[in-house]
Amino acid sequence: MNKITTYFKESYLELMEKVTWPTWLQLQQSTVIVLVATVIITALVWVMDFSSNQLLKLIYSLFK
Repeated sequence: MNKITTYFKESYLELMEKVTWPTWLQLQQSTVIVLVATVIITALVWVMDFSSNQLLKLIYSLFK
């Protein structure tokens, strides 16, 4: 039981004294970067999906 208590105490101290937390501005900037990257990657996947769908429709129409 003593090891568990020590673990939680040390974890708390590490979070409060050793971790560098981002400022509100840094957090907002990081969030915007993640959102923009998500939109770009989603758009790329959509374009690839749409293109492959059209290509397969073309190929299937040739064999009818």
